[in-house]
Amino acid sequence: MGSPTPDGNEYRTMTLEAFADTIVPGEKRSPDDRAVAGASTGGGAVQAGAIELLETPATGLSNSLDDYQQALNRHASAYADEHGLPLDDSVPPFVALPFADRTSLVQALTGTGHQERELWVLLALFANMAFDTAAHLHTADALAAGHPGLTTMGFMQPGDDGLWRFPEYSYGKQLADPHPGTTSSGSPE
Repeated sequence: MGSPTPDGNEYRTMTLEAFADTIVPGEKRSPDDRAVAGASTGGGAVQAGAIELLETPATGLSNSLDDYQQALNRHASAYADEHGLPLDDSVPPFVALPFADRTSLVQALTGTGHQERELWVLLALFANMAFDTAAHLHTADALAAGHPGLTTMGFMQPGDDGLWRFPEYSYGKQLADPHPGTTSSGSPE
């Protein structure tokens, strides 16, 4: 017998975490983590703060997250029925799907022929954004906390004054000669 059914907010969080983990997989946060499938090592979108980013009013999605959760779980239930998959009713339907099936469902939802494609691609973009940019955090703070995405990408730490400077070029080599009208400060004339 499973654990009690999660309440509405926990249900939503678990569902959205499972979606974000499908987009940028990470390792389980604990042995009993159901939302994060553990399909990868290191931190993924969930550990990078995907839910925090989605709940930020600036995304324009924060008031729609309940609707996303409900729609995703309806799609997951239909997918499970279609494929003869039993679902553990102690967790949301999308969370109950094995990782490979989560991936197949997300591929279908974001596929060019799906009528809701734009909605699911938008949600996926925010999962990527949490990992790739830590958009919900100040970059210096995210780096100091060991943000998994910025760390994985090798994002350079700021100087002692909190500013980024690239005295040896950001790519480690000069890519082009400066424009002849560029001043010593790097500004155009």
